[in-house]
Amino acid sequence: MRRICLYFLVLTVIDLNPLQSSRAQDKPAEKPQYMGRALVQPTSGFRAEFLEEIDYYEQRFTRLAEAMPAEKYTWRPGDGVRSVGEVFAHVAVANYLVGRTLTPVPPGATYRFDNQTIAKTTMALSGDKTKLLQDMKTSFSSLKFAVLQLNDADADKPQDIFNRHTTLRGAFTMITGHFLASTSANLSATRA
Repeated sequence: MRRICLYFLVLTVIDLNPLQSSRAQDKPAEKPQYMGRALVQPTSGFRAEFLEEIDYYEQRFTRLAEAMPAEKYTWRPGDGVRSVGEVFAHVAVANYLVGRTLTPVPPGATYRFDNQTIAKTTMALSGDKTKLLQDMKTSFSSLKFAVLQLNDADADKPQDIFNRHTTLRGAFTMITGHFLASTSANLSATRA
């Protein structure tokens, strides 16, 4: 167990080391879209910083998912541990559900699917590389769209997320940490 923890730590440090220089190279050339609508990203403020993080991790997950052979999506490092495909599906589910958590529901609005249905439907894709990759890309667009619905003035407003009470800015920090943990888990799977 210590060896696995050490392995994850080393991979995380290796992945973070060229962080600033690789981010400049990883910026997408096109404007992000959601449901065919171009999204106008803020150029400053905490939302702009968080959207940059989302772009960075979206590219990392997408490249990793595309590079991984389809037959490896069902591989799991041990009993009771998520498979590679399940980790990618978890990222997609988290993107959808976090977007719902961050964005206030307009009065009288209802979602087409509840959170459990979204989770079950997306997790069922964990063995299908093509469908899961598309769903993961859609989930990142959905999360970006939710962030763009927020206001920079709300940075210090209270926010409950992951069973913790924080601010909206704090929620963004926790989400970024979750991205990092999922990236590290999948990077270790590709090297196993």
